Amino acid sequence: MATAPLTTRDPSVEAHVFWFRFRNEIIGALVLLVLAIIGLAGYHFYSEQRNSTAAAALATAKKAQDYQQVIARYPNTPAAASAQLLLAQAQRNERNFAASNATLQEFIDKHPNHELIATARMAMAANLEAMGKTDEALAIYQQVVMMDAPPGEQSVVDKIQDVFGKQKVKQKNFNAPLALVSQIHLLKAKNQPDAARHVCETIIAQYGDSFWSGEARRELRSLRSSAPPATSTMSLSPYSAGPSSVPPVPQGPMALPGNPPAAPTPSLPTPPK
Repeated sequence: MATAPLTTRDPSVEAHVFWFRFRNEIIGALVLLVLAIIGLAGYHFYSEQRNSTAAAALATAKKAQDYQQVIARYPNTPAAASAQLLLAQAQRNERNFAASNATLQEFIDKHPNHELIATARMAMAANLEAMGKTDEALAIYQQVVMMDAPPGEQSVVDKIQDVFGKQKVKQKNFNAPLALVSQIHLLKAKNQPDAARHVCETIIAQYGDSFWSGEARRELRSLRSSAPPATSTMSLSPYSAGPSSVPPVPQGPMALPGNPPAAPTPSLPTPPK
């Protein structure tokens, strides 16, 4: 029975055929890859130079106008973000609290993942306090307590854990205890001692023997000492000035020591006539 002849293929011949058929596509892809690498390197170099220039400009800035120039000339740079915070502080020093809060809100909108977001919100709450807007300030302090620390740069291990769905434990931001302490005097001013006491107890429970816990204990002692005394529910006796529920028993003459009182003589019945 006749069998079909086995055909053998030469790998070098196949490589030449593949190159001949797809050489234009391969050359185009290599050119695009080289251009992309060059573009990324150029952008990185440009960004580094721009960031360095912006940082130098920020280092020489002293007034609000200087910070505004850094923000306008070098947007989307770390120096511009820092300039917004410094501008807000300068406006606060001028007691222009509304403008300061507007600058801080712009910072939050442009840099939502910045590590100083919680600090910016704390500054906004302080400005609202200065403007007498106690309720709004209290609301921001409560928001800061609930905020998580901004995510930092991930390591290779963290990225692998994210791929497999392992979530990292979120850490509270470092402004949380200050935000809690800042609520106490606002609640006391609003005549809400129970809420202020609850905040103190929360700080003590969460922060152990820290500085914040010491402040909370001091405030808690102040709240307890200023609490009004409990009112007695006992009725006042008409026989005395103090509270009593039983009238006093009239006392007889006091017997002298060694001479016990004489027993009363029983009266005899009168005989009939």
